[in-house]
Amino acid sequence: QVHLVESGGGFVQAGGSLRLSCAASGGSFDSYNSGWYRRAPGKEREFVATIRWSSGSAVYSTSVKGRFTISRDIAKNTVYLQMNNLEPEDTAIYYCTWPEPSNAYWGQGIQVTVSS
Repeated sequence: QVHLVESGGGFVQAGGSLRLSCAASGGSFDSYNSGWYRRAPGKEREFVATIRWSSGSAVYSTSVKGRFTISRDIAKNTVYLQMNNLEPEDTAIYYCTWPEPSNAYWGQGIQVTVSS
């Protein structure tokens, strides 16, 4: 069984940055895509970004395009989400998932809170 563990969340002022990490244990991100989703208070879970593990090519939601960057470290079996110019609307629980698009595995979620 693959376990995904997120880290790096917390509190930040609007305009600030955070970097989320998702480390895989009991498996690896050797193939397929991995991604990030988020669920804001009172909202449905939404897609944030996905990355092709082999090439590093990425797809982003419109709401984060140009502000967030997804990346991966193959040797560390870790996927990252660099979040810049954060806005209060980015406040949510962020979830790492693998593989895309079946999303068979999910992290426990990590809170990101952006204050105005």
